[in-house]
Amino acid sequence: MLKVKLIKSLITQPTAQRKIVAALGLRRLHQVRELPDNPCTWGMIRKVQHLVEVVR
Repeated sequence: MLKVKLIKSLITQPTAQRKIVAALGLRRLHQVRELPDNPCTWGMIRKVQHLVEVVR
């Protein structure tokens, strides 16, 4: 399992990146979600790596 934390605001980000963050289940700054460690999750994290922080 991965812990993903939203560390940067989505205000100035494109709609596609906002949707990816929403798909990860993150809504508020500094919110942490525990997600499965699989290629699909890592692909979404890579698209928004400048907005999130991953803790294993």
